Amino acid sequence: MAARKTTAQTPPEGKSTAILLGDTAHSPLFTQIVAQVRQLVATGRLKPGERLPTVRELADTLGVSPGTVVRAYLDLEKQGVVQSRRGAGTFVSASVGRPGASALRRGQLSNIVSGSILEALTLGFEPDEVEAAFSVHLARWREERQRLAATPPKRGRNGNKTIAIVASHDLALNLLVSHLKQRDPRTRVEVTYAGSLGSLIALQGGRADIAGIHLLDGETGEYNCPYVKHVLPNQEVAVVHLAYRVQGMMFAAGNPKRIKGLEDLKRPDVRMLNRQKGSGTRVLLDFQLQQLGIAPRDVQGYETEVDTHLAVADGVARGEADVGMGIEAAARACGADFLPLFRERYDLIIPMETYKSRRLSHLLEIVASEDFRRVVAETGGYDTSQTGATTFCRYEKN
Repeated sequence: MAARKTTAQTPPEGKSTAILLGDTAHSPLFTQIVAQVRQLVATGRLKPGERLPTVRELADTLGVSPGTVVRAYLDLEKQGVVQSRRGAGTFVSASVGRPGASALRRGQLSNIVSGSILEALTLGFEPDEVEAAFSVHLARWREERQRLAATPPKRGRNGNKTIAIVASHDLALNLLVSHLKQRDPRTRVEVTYAGSLGSLIALQGGRADIAGIHLLDGETGEYNCPYVKHVLPNQEVAVVHLAYRVQGMMFAAGNPKRIKGLEDLKRPDVRMLNRQKGSGTRVLLDFQLQQLGIAPRDVQGYETEVDTHLAVADGVARGEADVGMGIEAAARACGADFLPLFRERYDLIIPMETYKSRRLSHLLEIVASEDFRRVVAETGGYDTSQTGATTFCRYEKN
C-alpha cells in the first residue's frame, strides 16, 4: 500500500499544530491520531482548555471515517488527555489549580513514573540505565517545548545562588545539571546553549560562570586548550573534564540513503542538517570536509542550521534531512541510526575565582563522583574514565 500522508490543523484557527497520518500498513489510524494529539499536548502546541476539531471536521479533513476519530477521542479521554462536553465539543483537559487537585495530579505523576521505572527494572534494566534513559528523553521533550514556545524563557541572575553555564549542547551536561538540582534545589542553574566558541566569549565577557566546550584545533590536533589560550589570555582557569564522547553521522532508521561516511555529503541526493557556526561540531565538520577536499557549497543543506544535537537527531528522524553530525546519545534518544566517526573531548572551563567559590562545591563533587560517571556512561557514546579530572592553567599572552 502506498504511503499516506494527510494533515489536519488543530485547532481550526490555524496554529502550527498539524496532525499527520502516515502509512496505514504500519499503525491503525486511530492510534496515529491518539499519538499525534498526545505529542501536540506534550510539546505545548495544544494547551489546556483548547478545543479540538469536531469528529466530523477531523474525519473530513483526514479522509477517515467518523468512527475512527470517535475511537481516538474516546481513547484520549480514558487517558485523561481530553474531555468531551455535551454539545460543546472536545477539549484538552484543563489544569486544575485547587490545592487538593494539585496534590492529586502530583500523585498521578508519581504513579506514572513509578510504574514505568518498575516495568524497566522488572525487565532487567539497572537503575543507572533507567536514570540515563529518563534524563535523555526528558531533555529531548524540554528542548522541543522550548523550541516551540512563543517567547524564550526569561533568564536572570539571582545573586550568589545562581550558576550561569554557557555551553555547547551536551547530554552529559544536562545530567550534571539535573543531579545538581536534586542535590541542592536552592541553587539556581541557568544553562544557555551558544556553541563552544560563543561559550568562551561569554566567559570572557563575564556573562557565564562556566563554559562547556569541545573545540578541535586543526593545527595541533588538540582539543580546547588552544582556544582557551587565545580567548582567555593571562587568566587562570580550571579545566574540568566532563567526558570523551563519540561524534558521528546520524540518519533515519535503516539508513535509506546508504550513507557510508562524510564523502557521501557531496552526493546531490543527500541533504544534511548542520549545526550553527561556532559550535564544536561545526568546527569538527569543517575541518574534516577540508581534509577530504569537499567544499561547503557542494553539500546540500550545509546552510541549514540548528543549535543542538537533539535538534539534528530529531530533524533527521522526522525526515527533514537525510543526515547530520552529532553525538551518539542524541541519535539514540530520537531513534536515529548512528555511524561513529570521531572521539572528542568535552571540558568545563571555569575561572579560578569561580572554581574556588562555595557556589560550585556541590557541582564539582557530583562531576567527580562514581555515581555520575556510571549514569553518563549508560547514556551511550561516552567515555567517563577521566570524568572529573581537573587541571589548572594560566595561559600567558605571547
